[in-house]
Amino acid sequence: MPPEPAAAPALSPRSVVLGLSALQLVSWGSVFYGFALFMEPVEQSLALSRAQSSLAFSLALLAEGLAAFTIGRWIDRGHERAVMTGGSLVLATGLLAQGLASSLAGFYAAWITLGLGLAATLYTPVFAVVTRRYPSNFRRAIITITFLGGLASTVFIPLTDLLVRAIGWRGASWSLAALHLLLCAPLHAWLLRGAPSARACPHDGSARAAGGEALTAHLRSPPFWYLGVFIVLLLAATAALPPHLVSLLRESGLPPAWAIAVPASIGALQVLGRLVLYVGERQLDVHATNRWAPLLVPLGLLTLLLGYGHPGGTLLFVTLFGIGNGMLTIVKGTVMAQYVSAAHVGALNGALGLPLALARAAAPLAVGLLWTPGHGYALGLALLLALSVLGVAMLWRGQTLALRTPR
Repeated sequence: MPPEPAAAPALSPRSVVLGLSALQLVSWGSVFYGFALFMEPVEQSLALSRAQSSLAFSLALLAEGLAAFTIGRWIDRGHERAVMTGGSLVLATGLLAQGLASSLAGFYAAWITLGLGLAATLYTPVFAVVTRRYPSNFRRAIITITFLGGLASTVFIPLTDLLVRAIGWRGASWSLAALHLLLCAPLHAWLLRGAPSARACPHDGSARAAGGEALTAHLRSPPFWYLGVFIVLLLAATAALPPHLVSLLRESGLPPAWAIAVPASIGALQVLGRLVLYVGERQLDVHATNRWAPLLVPLGLLTLLLGYGHPGGTLLFVTLFGIGNGMLTIVKGTVMAQYVSAAHVGALNGALGLPLALARAAAPLAVGLLWTPGHGYALGLALLLALSVLGVAMLWRGQTLALRTPR
């Protein structure tokens, strides 16, 4: 049998991780955070209501969730280069379509397209890529990517605002489309050369992976279900609060400057939490970190609920919640590989795509519906606290079952 042709030479792990980090910054910043800057000018131009324009983002999240499982399977089969390069091209197409939109239907079509592109370019696919490529060091790669990717809003919110003001929302859309077409797509194609084939990825380091156990067995396993519930519930809790936080803090009696400064500081504290994990990665026990870091989120919510309107309580809340949310991103991105199967991590995380999309859409709405003139956001905060505590309990149970099972 003739030998197989040699794979294209791969870049160093450091170069790949840093390059993917920069691409995460562009993908998150130009599309996910960019929507808020496009919403008002699009409404004025196309005569849309706030409800009509907001639905576009919900449709993008739904499209992202529906595509996540299929995209995860493609990555697991070794097609990561085509997936992420194609994802950048799809994002370019969606932004181009947004700039050409002349009706509500055209605007929705653009954001459905953008949702499909996000499914192939954001954290879930890139986490699967580095897990396949660096099975012994994927956690540190993921920490690096999220650390740099966390700066996306800091860079692109002012940049997109500047573009919209200078050349209008259509011109800004086309400029960002060009960024994906001319920078992100070629860079993904260059960085992801030499991808390992599906059969060349013995990530699990176990007889189970070597024996080729079917993906369906992992999807049916108790650890997957416990960890999946943990991920969905914690994401719901963390996604529900930011849209209401400014109003919540204003209603609590804090000075207006606090109501703006506290939400703005959460992003920086998330990066700080990831920096702590990056610096302490070699010294901290990974299972203990996975177990206790997410607990900071419910502790922060409890502090906010008990210290409603008190400056000291608010400072403690933002510290716990911000650092905890930053660490939570790492835990969510690694637990499936650590406790279920690294060989199928793309499909396993992709299977949660639709539940996660629904959670991100439903949780902020639920908090808004639970607001009352008499109690304010107290009932909503109690709901988020209960969801986050239950989610942490699911993590603990799933981790315990996985560590008890020989792999």
